[in-house]
Amino acid sequence: MYFRGPVVRIAFVALVAGSLAWTGPLAAQAPDVSGLAGKWTYRSFHNNPVEVGGDPDKALRLIFAEAIFTFETPDATTIKGAIDWPGGGLDLNGTIEVDSEGGPPTVHIIGAGRPGTGTEGWEYDYHAQLAHKWPAGVDQVPALVGSVLRAKPHGAAQAGYVASFVAVKRP
Repeated sequence: MYFRGPVVRIAFVALVAGSLAWTGPLAAQAPDVSGLAGKWTYRSFHNNPVEVGGDPDKALRLIFAEAIFTFETPDATTIKGAIDWPGGGLDLNGTIEVDSEGGPPTVHIIGAGRPGTGTEGWEYDYHAQLAHKWPAGVDQVPALVGSVLRAKPHGAAQAGYVASFVAVKRP
């Protein structure tokens, strides 16, 4: 969109700046993201559309990784922690976005390898959303559903590989 003249530009900037500084009832309440804190069982899957046809070995080969997410939420927009598996892990830092319409929160997380370990130099990016909470659901366990990107190559593993994942909240 193009605005002509300085007065219209100034009015537009004032309108945008005013809307960002709005302090109405919705802006006054920080969203509760504390439910993201804690431990989550993480499983990522190769995005292979071939059906497994009831073959348990084929189904098992779809698993890309299994690990434990441990999250802290120091404030309503920050998530940090670790993803750990036997023999390795990454340190996690990211952001939380809350839907202004009341939808579930979304997390954007960067996992960095740990210096002096076998994951040094690794980087994975995680993007997920808290799964829908069904009003009539029975014993529904919170789950994060998303995808993971290998952001940097390591060993023979090339950057750019994407897998889907589900992380289920542990008691």
